[in-house]
Amino acid sequence: MALFQKAPSTPDDMEASRPLEIEPGVVANMDEDEWYAKAYRGDSVPQLTVRAVVMGSILGFVLAFTNLYIGLKTGWHLGVAITACILSFSIWRMLLSAKLVKTQMTILENNCMQSTASAAGYSTGGTFVSAIAALLMMSATPDNDMLGEHLPWHVLVLWTFFLAVLGVTLAIPMKRNMINQEKLKFPSGLAAASTLQSLYADAAEATRKAKVLAYAAIFGAIWPPLIDLKVRVVDGARTTLIGGTQKLFDFLPGAGINRDSGAAFKPSDWTIKWDMNPVMIGAGMLVGLRVSLSMLAAAIALAYVIGPAAYEIAWTGPDGDTLYAVSSPGRAWREIGLWLGAPIMVASGLLSFALQWKTIVRAFSGFKGGGEGSAQDGVEVPGSWFLWGAILSGAGVVWIAHLYFGVPILLGALAVALTFVLALVACRATGESDITPTGAMGKIMQITYGVLIPQNATANLMTAGITSGAASSSADLLNDLKSGYLLGANPRRQFIAQFLGIFSGTVATVIGFKLLIPDATAMMPVTLADGTVQQPDFPAPAAVAWKAVADLFSSEHGINGMHPSHRIAIWWGLGIGAFLVLAEKFMPKEKRKYIPSATGLGLGLILPFYYPLSMTVGAVAARLWEKKDQKSHDDFMVPTSAGIIAGVSIIGVIVAVLNVILFAD
Repeated sequence: MALFQKAPSTPDDMEASRPLEIEPGVVANMDEDEWYAKAYRGDSVPQLTVRAVVMGSILGFVLAFTNLYIGLKTGWHLGVAITACILSFSIWRMLLSAKLVKTQMTILENNCMQSTASAAGYSTGGTFVSAIAALLMMSATPDNDMLGEHLPWHVLVLWTFFLAVLGVTLAIPMKRNMINQEKLKFPSGLAAASTLQSLYADAAEATRKAKVLAYAAIFGAIWPPLIDLKVRVVDGARTTLIGGTQKLFDFLPGAGINRDSGAAFKPSDWTIKWDMNPVMIGAGMLVGLRVSLSMLAAAIALAYVIGPAAYEIAWTGPDGDTLYAVSSPGRAWREIGLWLGAPIMVASGLLSFALQWKTIVRAFSGFKGGGEGSAQDGVEVPGSWFLWGAILSGAGVVWIAHLYFGVPILLGALAVALTFVLALVACRATGESDITPTGAMGKIMQITYGVLIPQNATANLMTAGITSGAASSSADLLNDLKSGYLLGANPRRQFIAQFLGIFSGTVATVIGFKLLIPDATAMMPVTLADGTVQQPDFPAPAAVAWKAVADLFSSEHGINGMHPSHRIAIWWGLGIGAFLVLAEKFMPKEKRKYIPSATGLGLGLILPFYYPLSMTVGAVAARLWEKKDQKSHDDFMVPTSAGIIAGVSIIGVIVAVLNVILFAD
């Protein structure tokens, strides 16, 4: 099989490459042999072409910045496949109209393109918003002015590359069982296939979606130069044209009394402000009302009940120092909020995972590769690719973990083996629910290595990063392979497209992380000379939670060195997280919608107040839009939110570069 196929160049070629006349939903119910006879077109229709991979690599490179930006803001990763499909289709139509290209991409070319873009834009960034960011914060000490120490460029590049390759490799033996035979839904893959079908069925609709995305991106792009670009000089220091947050709510009553001055705190002291950056509004539109309202409720409780109470509680630590559960209102989310919010998410994630015991059993009992002798044997990705890919990428991961993170070789190899087991379960959960429990998988590894290598925070973080990074890459590939399966694509060629996307994604995420996070202070609050707390540009909640667990296992005093209020908060958080999962499991279906989201509550406690507020505004706006015009909402909500996020994050990265090059103090 040649690596690349020839792109269609004539009207006859395009006619022969028309999309399937069978809807994706129908293809999803075919058995293997019927699919091969009626739906498979991978040998006759070009899909893995140079132009598809180049377009996917370029779009993925750009979208990797958006995912890194939003991940460092909220801890979430957003899928890029549908956005890439709309952009690619529209860009290629413009090139065709300008006579710069001869033919439109085929639907299978665009499917390969979105695989490349998805690998670049999604599957390479997970480790940066969690383990890598946590490691940087952990390295911040008074000796380096709390700046921390970045890992060398080559370590970041190799670590990201090998993790992504390991992830896509581990998905190979899962594909046939989960997609061909068990026909798991993989909702995001189905959505991508349906989007491509609709784009090729109605070009005018595709153009409208692209315009909406472009207008939303322009709106988003306006804000970073205003709130982040340091072009103004005030009192000898560079600052921005307008503040990133505005104290619009100080007319409301605050909570608590300053223990030093005796003055009452204002709402803005507890981070109750308005965020001028619309990126969280866009994220809230995608996340939905249940999660966003849960976040806001938790943030209100932190600002008006939990935080003020903890601010008053003093304790004499092991070293004789007097410590407060909350040192200042602006740090409440990093102090008491963290130890309540993170356990809520850990307990809910792990218990939800445990309650999916049937999924776990099916994952292992179904892992047989079955179907020997099927007509598809020459089409599927061969087992030798899995074997050699796992050996080479696994060896690379173990080597780097040993050389740079102090993980013994045998324990590194064990981490890779456990990663395959946990990725297998995580991918099945993705196929059944569209939720990839990478956070829960990472916590399992942190607990495991907290026992195996106690008091080694670096090893604790990076072994968990192996599982989290590889599991997200595996799930991403299976979503893409599901899309290809529904469109009749060749899985070998799609695997290659996914693999090739790793290269541009690795470069983009490493560059983006270095630009957005020049040092650890970009993720940590800073107390100014007047006592006020300057909030970080990127709260990095996922990294904060990972760091907290690593600190707990590596501390000299362990849990006994923590403030008693923080210890109590951990137990309350574990109980709340478990209760919410059990309530959702056993409550009548019609009442489950009233149960708060455990993830939402947890995140609301470990973010500054203005983020949950903005996300709730976005979620409410999306719901009102849906109520007013369901069709318009269904057609244009995703392009609108994706456009806002893309505009803000892409220009945000450019602004970060300009601040370093042109406007440094």
